[in-house]
Amino acid sequence: MKIYVKILSMDLKGTKIYKLDNSIQIMQHPSIIYGTAWKEEATENLVLTALKTGFRAIDTANQRKHYNETAVGNAIIKSGIHRNQLFLQTKFTYVGGQDHRVPYNPHADYATQVRQSFQSSLQHLQTNYIDSYLLHGPSTGIGLTSADWQVWQEMEALHKEGKVTSLGISNINVDQLQQLYQRAAVKPTFVQNRCYAQLGWDKEIRQFCTQKSLIYQGFSLLTANAFVLPQIQHLAAKLHTTSTQIIFKFAMQIGILPLTGTTDPTHMKEDLALDFNLTDEDIKFIENIT
Repeated sequence: MKIYVKILSMDLKGTKIYKLDNSIQIMQHPSIIYGTAWKEEATENLVLTALKTGFRAIDTANQRKHYNETAVGNAIIKSGIHRNQLFLQTKFTYVGGQDHRVPYNPHADYATQVRQSFQSSLQHLQTNYIDSYLLHGPSTGIGLTSADWQVWQEMEALHKEGKVTSLGISNINVDQLQQLYQRAAVKPTFVQNRCYAQLGWDKEIRQFCTQKSLIYQGFSLLTANAFVLPQIQHLAAKLHTTSTQIIFKFAMQIGILPLTGTTDPTHMKEDLALDFNLTDEDIKFIENIT
């Protein structure tokens, strides 16, 4: 296994991501990831706009049903940004989460499916390594199955070969995460979940991540919690910012690495302009809204 240190500048108020011994630590302040789901034919232009605006972390998946990974790769090439300045995250998705455009042989064994999907992702993204490779949700909602372990073991193989810097998992419950962490040879670095205010902003899983030094990525912070925005307008007015910015800053301050999928160039700029801080009282107020 290669051991190296590399710094990826995120162009976000001096924030840097350090890669050390095939693990990732986010230094100074959490960054923000641009999510590319559900953008279809607009994906290339939106990712290119996000990159030009200052985003350096991109989330996608080899799941044509909801993502256009090829368009993401085209945008990266068009941006002219050097690969070592980017953090690229993609995912392996089971057949049940795919439509007819499955990026691997669905009749092959799971190890082969992972390997074929990963190789396809490299081609789509026009790169020779992935910074973060996620299992796009366990195969069932209860426990981890033999399929999950076969997939994870192949992901570990990719990691050991130096083709993937960090592994992770999405759409997972706390019992599954505990099982994975306990048994996996290569522990997950990232956990990505839809984050609901009604569930304490996924408090139970976030607490486990904190205990084990995992990085929690939250998506749908706005769409899943639209009812929160009107209730924090007074904070936005006090800080001369927007309710959306308040949510993202709140997320960062409680230990969430947020994803934003905005299609508005103005909002992209705003999502990167989070150079303010919420007080403990502000954070407690947002946590207690539900």
